Amino acid sequence: MYQYDEYDRALVFERVVQFRDQVQRFMGGELSEEEFLPLRLQNGLYMQKHAYMLRVAIPYGTLGARQLRTLAQIARDYDRGYGHFTTRQNIQFNWIELAQVPDILQRLAEVEMHAIQTSGNCVRNITTEAFAGVAADELLDPRPLAEILRQWSTINPEFLFLPRKFKIAICSAHEDRAAIMMHDIGLYLYRDGRGQMSLRVMVGGGLGRTPILSLQIREGLPWQHLLSYVEAILRVYNRHGRRDNKYKARIKILVKALGIEAFAKEVEEEWQHIKEGPAQLTEDEYQRVAAAFEPPAYASVADDDLKYQTHLAQDSAFARWVSCCVKPHKVPGYASVVLSTKPGAASPPGDLTAAQMDAVADWSEQFGFGEIRIAHEQNLILPDVRKQDLHALWRLACERELGTANIGMLTDIIACPGGDFCALANAKSIPIAQSIQRCFEDLDYLHDLGELSLNISGCINACGHHHIGNIGILGVDKNGSEWYQVTLGGAQGKNSTLGKVIGPSFSAEEIPRVIEQIIATYCAYRELDEPFVDTVRRVGLEPFKERVYAKRAEELICVM
Repeated sequence: MYQYDEYDRALVFERVVQFRDQVQRFMGGELSEEEFLPLRLQNGLYMQKHAYMLRVAIPYGTLGARQLRTLAQIARDYDRGYGHFTTRQNIQFNWIELAQVPDILQRLAEVEMHAIQTSGNCVRNITTEAFAGVAADELLDPRPLAEILRQWSTINPEFLFLPRKFKIAICSAHEDRAAIMMHDIGLYLYRDGRGQMSLRVMVGGGLGRTPILSLQIREGLPWQHLLSYVEAILRVYNRHGRRDNKYKARIKILVKALGIEAFAKEVEEEWQHIKEGPAQLTEDEYQRVAAAFEPPAYASVADDDLKYQTHLAQDSAFARWVSCCVKPHKVPGYASVVLSTKPGAASPPGDLTAAQMDAVADWSEQFGFGEIRIAHEQNLILPDVRKQDLHALWRLACERELGTANIGMLTDIIACPGGDFCALANAKSIPIAQSIQRCFEDLDYLHDLGELSLNISGCINACGHHHIGNIGILGVDKNGSEWYQVTLGGAQGKNSTLGKVIGPSFSAEEIPRVIEQIIATYCAYRELDEPFVDTVRRVGLEPFKERVYAKRAEELICVM
């Protein structure tokens, strides 16, 4: 993984000193709340319902063991013993005291971490898929370009005060696990007909109040022009993006207003002025960064290890875990392991205790090369585990409640912190996730249902990505009460779709029964091994609506 150079270190440590002074001046009354607000947001510090929340950047979702142990120690010393991993591959600490933030940032800087640009109207954390560099279906490793984008966008003065926040994702595999179509800029890296690295550029995606999937703006962009082309897009956005209404300030609104052809034309014109400038990448610069992502020293091990095969044959619980939590690796004899942060109602989705973080850091060294990945589904991944070690790792993961065999299943719920923490939320997310998990605890039944995503957002900002969940749940406010709107048919990946609302919203108490009826309808209509989202696309929403609302009417009659 990438190691900071002298420029990275100087930038991060100088920011710590700067913010320490700003905090002291604010607490001493020299800065008003209005003056302090943009300063704290530049350092990832939010004011939530009960306390400050600090969001720490995890660029393209990659951590080292030492870094994860530092996060665990921060959770112990400054929070309540846990952290929350987000859909942006970052971590949030929800119970932070303002006076301690500079000390936290100092600790982060000492292990090459920071909270810069995890908030504010700037280019946010660059994301990619959690299996980058190891996935069996990968075309090229996207991490060097993701790192180059990170370096270029960090405290780039031209793009620190955009009309609104800006998110970039890059992917390079047959399956899009980075959800690039829901980003302001989505990049797909591949080799063209001459074997050269090229990029497909998508623009104008985003969820929130106005969900829109991105549109292609350019095909076959030579990788050397990555930065200049992204800069051209940002310049056009900076020039024309609305600043009078934050709900209409995202680039997706601008693209929709201008039309993709007119927007593309202006970007191309802007690019012609800068494409041969200092932002053009060189082979030397690419190789400098790519050297940090050279494959580790993999052992020569058998892909069909006898011990592993024996465990698969003799231990059905282990075999079930392997079927959904172990992913193919490009190196024979190795696999990538997904550790579920969703063991059930006992733990909110995405939360990890300090003890669990320490354990994962230990496992990353014991069973791999000291590296951990964060997935946007809020799970953790050990990217390089020998198959012969999988059974031992599984037993340890189960002891720490990280071995639940539900990855990609109904209870692998994506959820934002919701109304329990967030000042923007209309409704709680965590209790809804827990109530659903309690209804679907039977792992055999979950595996019979197959792949099925359920995403929950506590408000229209869609931090839980409910629009692209096969089943989506959105918290809404009705005269001061918490209600929940349900969508069906959303999906991420190369065939991304936005879910459609099935009808009037439901109370919190109704949601578990609603999900049960939706699943029952799926079971009644699905064809052999047909995934949930394919059934919805084939039969439409009507069968689901009829069953859900008929059952609701029956219950109302019984109550009366």
